[in-house]
Amino acid sequence: MTTNNFEVSDNGWKLVWNEEFDRPEIDLSRWDYDIDGHGWGNNELQYYTREARNAYIEDSKLIIKAIKEEYEGSPYTSAKLVTRNKADWTYGRFEIRARLPYGQGIWPAFWMMSTDLQVHGDWPSAGEIDIMEMCGHEPNKVHGTLHMGNPHYYKGDCYTLEEGIFADDFHTFTVDWTPTQMRWYIDGRLFYKSSEWYTRETETSAVEPYPAPFNKPFYLMLNLAVGGNWPGYPDETTVFPQTLEVDYIRIYQPEDGNYGPAI
Repeated sequence: MTTNNFEVSDNGWKLVWNEEFDRPEIDLSRWDYDIDGHGWGNNELQYYTREARNAYIEDSKLIIKAIKEEYEGSPYTSAKLVTRNKADWTYGRFEIRARLPYGQGIWPAFWMMSTDLQVHGDWPSAGEIDIMEMCGHEPNKVHGTLHMGNPHYYKGDCYTLEEGIFADDFHTFTVDWTPTQMRWYIDGRLFYKSSEWYTRETETSAVEPYPAPFNKPFYLMLNLAVGGNWPGYPDETTVFPQTLEVDYIRIYQPEDGNYGPAI
């Protein structure tokens, strides 16, 4: 559902997909759940479920809740929502307004993965776009990152609030993904951009030309992890439950397909 006040972004691009979470339940025509408790390659501790206590809509906001509880052999539960096989996009402005959780070992993320792994191979060759992720022990700092290559290569930067933490209020996290550049914003402030990156290289193929692998459809992922190689693990200071609250997700593209020059 749309209203005129956000149908056009500040750069003139038109709204092409949005989720305002204004239905009583999560719309399964748009979202699916990833379900598992095997660490997701990062030695995470949560079990992602489709239980209503872990992901639900309240007051027109999506709530993803990490709970300290034994479940299928895991010490925590949480949720991971994806648009895989439902919707994907090549280029555009991807925007989420959210209030983030906090605490040692808490790891929220809004990110994108390649739809067709046959084009450039599996992860990391296929690419990953991290629009927003945060390590809960640094609750005033968020990261924007590109992952790619074989061997794995990544580049990005972080943004630190001048005061307070991201759990205090809602903030808007944005990536502009164009054919020539990636740009990351927090509340409209540009904090990182990249116009070049390495791509995959194997024993049998040369480096793929830029802008591969970021020249094909990617789908959305939204999750709240607990523990893992990067954020570390919960300790006695970590408070549970923790919640990731999402007000909306909006995607914009230019009507004429002209993304303009890199800036």
